[in-house]
Amino acid sequence: MSSFSCPSILKLMSVAMLVSGMAVFAVGQTHTAPSAHTIGSPNTVTADPSIVRPSTQPCVVQLFSNVLFADFSPKTFQYNPPADCPGPWAKVVFEGDFSITAGRQFDRTANIWIGGANVYFGTTPEPQATVARSWHVESDLTDYTPLFTVAQSGEAVLGNLVNSTFTSIITGSASVQFYPLARHQHAPRSADVVLPLSAGPLGGTVALNTSADRLARTFALPSNIEEAFLDVVAQSQSNDEFWYTCVPNDVANELQSCGSTAFREVEVTIDGQPAGVAPVYPWIYTGGIDPFLWRPIPGVETLNFTPYRVDLTPFAGVLSDGNQHQVALQVFNADSNFATTASLLLYLDEEVSHVTGAVTENTISAQPNPAVKENVSTASDGTITGTVSVTSNRKFETAGFVKTSHGNVSTEVSQSVNFSNSQNFNITNTVYVQDITQKTTIDSVTTKRGGGPPVENFAHSEYPLLLNFSFTSNPDGTFAQTTNINQQLTRQQLDSVAGSPVHFSSLLQTDTPNDTLLFNASFSVIGTQDQNSIERYFLRDSNGICYDRQISAANGVLTSASDGSCR
Repeated sequence: MSSFSCPSILKLMSVAMLVSGMAVFAVGQTHTAPSAHTIGSPNTVTADPSIVRPSTQPCVVQLFSNVLFADFSPKTFQYNPPADCPGPWAKVVFEGDFSITAGRQFDRTANIWIGGANVYFGTTPEPQATVARSWHVESDLTDYTPLFTVAQSGEAVLGNLVNSTFTSIITGSASVQFYPLARHQHAPRSADVVLPLSAGPLGGTVALNTSADRLARTFALPSNIEEAFLDVVAQSQSNDEFWYTCVPNDVANELQSCGSTAFREVEVTIDGQPAGVAPVYPWIYTGGIDPFLWRPIPGVETLNFTPYRVDLTPFAGVLSDGNQHQVALQVFNADSNFATTASLLLYLDEEVSHVTGAVTENTISAQPNPAVKENVSTASDGTITGTVSVTSNRKFETAGFVKTSHGNVSTEVSQSVNFSNSQNFNITNTVYVQDITQKTTIDSVTTKRGGGPPVENFAHSEYPLLLNFSFTSNPDGTFAQTTNINQQLTRQQLDSVAGSPVHFSSLLQTDTPNDTLLFNASFSVIGTQDQNSIERYFLRDSNGICYDRQISAANGVLTSASDGSCR
């Protein structure tokens, strides 16, 4: 097995320039925004692009239309495959359109399920007394094609309390668009089997409240699995909603914060043995910390989460042995709670009914071993100052092979997952200051050999979060809360065949909201000042995709929208 060598972002960028120099880039094809950006509007808006669509005319299957979400009962629907587009399909796209009436309401978790598998996961914007909101989400579900080939029951889960205090009702519609193949076009590769890890036959998340809690499902699997992946979503809720602000238990009361440190991570096991790691993205909801921060621009992926994909292909030979196998998730340091789900995607060798194989290496430890440092002191006047930090550095390899119809195919996955969270505190009788610097970095190298030329995938992701929080008690009895946030998401990927680059993609999302909330002596909000935010979404790849949009807002309305040249 080759030695472990993960690519740095500089390496990926240098290879990207090489790919560009080889004229693989075809700059000019662009994403478009899903809706117009109206300057001066207070309506919810993002810089996110729409999904690039094929040129063929899609068949549209409506999952539900204008459903009212005013209670906590799931809304069931029946999915039927498109009669006029029997497949195979060039692309499968989910679209959702939601609105909330003006009034008062919390942000809510929303998810949609077909055949028990999750096809959409996000949260909702909060309205204002005089501002109703509407928003649009969409995602590429082509990998989930098997879900859509048969009639299945589905449900939409968007619990919402409506009463004399919380008055806003949410309405939603959702559809799936199926794009037929163009003449002489081959269908893109998609999973052959999709198996849900959810609460039941119709779906639903499972709450993991402690590190010991598990979402586990046992499957009778096909005996010809060539590749396997697990798409994981773990959404922080309740005590864990602001997990990135938490501190060790021994100083939690002193620092007036949540416990279990600021480190969370999803552990994936197969039959009780470690099989992968899914880092948790620090999503922030539109009611989080200060609701005015997110008006009208929500945080990164707040409305539409992207699952984290864990490569389980080294275990394909074991999963194909004809026995039942259990796939399970746990959230390390969960402290009530994480709403969790996953989908197991299997790719089969259609030329044979049975493959054999084995795992040849697995160096994943059962749990991480985060390092915690505390340097907190209390002065004689009660002033508390100091720092708290937690770091986790994982480096592991999994490898395995399967004997397929096209020869022995081996897969090696080498990955490092590095996490750090450092917090500075200054707490007096009149001020509470908490400054947070957090970052997750994931570097992966996946190498496949056999059945053709060797294929390598290099992937680099970063989840930086800077959060500066200050709460001040003024001499006149009023209060002020100032928050500055820089939330980012970076993903880069390079695919090579026989050592030559064939595809590169680069994604960067940033959100930088700022606000100061003003309170009267009764702790009622009386206004805000210096409220502003900027969001940028940059996407480019070697297929010619080019999208670069930046939007800005101030005082609750959109103030600008501009596109970069992407060149």
